[in-house]
Amino acid sequence: MRASRLLSLMLLLQNRGRMSAAQLAAELGVTARTVYRDVEALASAGVPVYAEQGPTGGYELLDGYRTRLTGLTADEAESLFLTGMAGPAAELGFGAQVAAAQLKLMAALPVPYRDASLRIRERFHLDAPGWYREPDAVPHLLGAAQALWQDRMIEIDYRRWAPRPGVVTRRVHPLGLVLKAGVWYLVAAGSGPPRTYRVSAITGLRPLPEAAERPGDFDLAEFWRGHVERYEQADDTEVAVVSLSPAGLTALPDVLGPKAARLASRTLTDPGADGWRRATIPLENVSHATASLLRLGAEVRALAPAELVTHLAETIRAMARLYRSS
Repeated sequence: MRASRLLSLMLLLQNRGRMSAAQLAAELGVTARTVYRDVEALASAGVPVYAEQGPTGGYELLDGYRTRLTGLTADEAESLFLTGMAGPAAELGFGAQVAAAQLKLMAALPVPYRDASLRIRERFHLDAPGWYREPDAVPHLLGAAQALWQDRMIEIDYRRWAPRPGVVTRRVHPLGLVLKAGVWYLVAAGSGPPRTYRVSAITGLRPLPEAAERPGDFDLAEFWRGHVERYEQADDTEVAVVSLSPAGLTALPDVLGPKAARLASRTLTDPGADGWRRATIPLENVSHATASLLRLGAEVRALAPAELVTHLAETIRAMARLYRSS
């Protein structure tokens, strides 16, 4: 462990130049006292590291010194595909490996390429979740990832809301994990074709001793493209039937997004005497649907499924009690 940290410290100085003990400690996840000891160890081993005093001082390598000891470990190599996504990498348990892999790759690059890579990292950042959204709680993501990596069967308890709400138990073989708009999805095969499970809706996960053989013709990216297309065409069973006022219909693109609103417009009925029209809207789950429809206030009425209507009514009653009490 210490040898790996000493190498990381040396590569940090090589890639970034002068760094203070506090900066190094923050990067390595140790105390400044540990950094002092590690710098002494590097110097004793013949690494030309020296200290500059003063407000802008810090540790630095002698000009021109470079190490070629940048070989990736197996875990670091496996994590390379996540090097642009620090948050998701940490959720999958690869945070430390990704950081180490990035550092070693940077050290191995020629100086012009390394400078270009640093400029890109300083100027571009990927933030997957939408505005005003907290990331889903995904306590079983790591277990799903481990089973996926090892090609092992798992048993999951899954909270669904269509076609019949409740928690179901499934024995599945994980085939892939997908991060879509800040939400993790597990693609897994059971007794039938592969299906998609929202990881935050997995309430229990148990690894099973049986190994599973991954289908040779399964393409995760191709499967996901087909799934998204089917979902966005509202062929999926997870839809809500609503009645919209003219004002609600006008506001629908702001609430669901332009594409979902266009899909909903294909299902619109003729307006009634009051101008209201029915539509079928693709939605993620009951809680997501409730939050979305509440944004339309009194310009929408949910008609189906029953659990959505019930959840909306209970939420509205709770809000009314809250405001009466104040």
